[in-house]
Amino acid sequence: MAGMIDVTTLRDEVHGQVLLPGDAGFDAACGGFQLLDPHRPDAVLAAADEHDVRVAVTFAADRGVPLAVQATGHGRNVGLDGGLLLSTGALTEVRVDPAARTAWVSAGATWRQVIDATAPYGLAPLSGSFPALGAVSYTLGGGIGLLSRRYGFAADHVRQLDVVTPDGRLRHATADTEPDLYWGLRGGGGNLGVVTGMRIGLLPVDRVHGGSLAFDVDKNPDVLAGWWRWTRTLPDEMTSAVGMLGYPDLPMFPAGLRGRNIAKLQLCWCGPAEAGERLIAPLRELGECVQDTVGELPYTESGSIFAEPERAHPYRSSPVLVSDLDADRLDALRRDATTASVLCVVGIRHLGGAMARPPQVPNAVGHRDAEYLVTVLSPVDSDPEAVTAVHRRLMAPWQPGAVGRPLNFSFGPLAPDQLRAGFEDGDGRRLAELRARFDPRQVLRPHHPVPTA
Repeated sequence: MAGMIDVTTLRDEVHGQVLLPGDAGFDAACGGFQLLDPHRPDAVLAAADEHDVRVAVTFAADRGVPLAVQATGHGRNVGLDGGLLLSTGALTEVRVDPAARTAWVSAGATWRQVIDATAPYGLAPLSGSFPALGAVSYTLGGGIGLLSRRYGFAADHVRQLDVVTPDGRLRHATADTEPDLYWGLRGGGGNLGVVTGMRIGLLPVDRVHGGSLAFDVDKNPDVLAGWWRWTRTLPDEMTSAVGMLGYPDLPMFPAGLRGRNIAKLQLCWCGPAEAGERLIAPLRELGECVQDTVGELPYTESGSIFAEPERAHPYRSSPVLVSDLDADRLDALRRDATTASVLCVVGIRHLGGAMARPPQVPNAVGHRDAEYLVTVLSPVDSDPEAVTAVHRRLMAPWQPGAVGRPLNFSFGPLAPDQLRAGFEDGDGRRLAELRARFDPRQVLRPHHPVPTA
């Protein structure tokens, strides 16, 4: 026995490994990419196939054992305390149908695996800025990607989801079959069941024009406001963002960046390269560019645009969706973030375009009217509450008039009102009703549990 779990029975029924505390691989399975507040289950089931997922869900539901699911472990907010952790990281199959421009993506596949599988056909998924991220979990939360202003949210391109609901049934959710599940899983997160795979539409994209322009913001304090003004008249083919952080003065970083507070303008244009260069040209006039990586690149190298760190680490973040920016708040954010007592990575993403338009089949993705996403993220060395206090101060000016909260970018414990802010009011109520219907005993422990009361 391990806590409430009869491990012998579970092992007899599954093809994958059942790990207990102290077993090799247990700690790695509990941690994942996000090392802060790891899961502390009684046991881990490393699923080998869809059968194991069904066994795990049925096993937990029959015994009233809490069940959490983890693939790559990027988006965890609060770790599971006891119960069963279902690891889907080994379910990595990707099948491409080039004629239909679709791909079947299993629960543990990363965007890197999907990108590599689709590239030979001149196709691409609506992947995010970090290819190592789990494709299914990203999409269940909506999915803001490198091509989203042109094509919308990743959830808008889902054709089918296979999901094991807490009653142990494997359901095939499409617009015509299981329409409630199909609506709620696309943007509603993991509240309704455990998704074993999804069929997604692919895009006719094999190359993009993109990269980053880096500026020293102490010497060029108008860079953030200049980028904001530039975004106001862009065509949908341009998706862009700003990432700002202070680089330590260490030899592992490029000479032009280390020891400086740097703002990187991150750019992805999915049109003719010449037109993209003309659009980008005004940004190069915002000041002295200390690093310029913009150019034409295959979509397989799209992760280089944001160039996010691939090493697992503990972190917290605080995001907000807003209808607009302004120069004064941007300048205050630049000043306060670069002088904060903890390292703060500021991210601002330009939304709108196709993300503002409803998909052909409605889904639970909320706040499509938001024009910008503002995020502060910090690594956590020892005191999470100190980081939270700094984030609260930096984000306070953005709260009045905020449109909502993007749950995919929220890393840390959330109060019920913060969880509700992830959805439109009516959608939040509908999701709560569906959660009560499909998981009345709340066996599932999703990353962002929709409040049911």
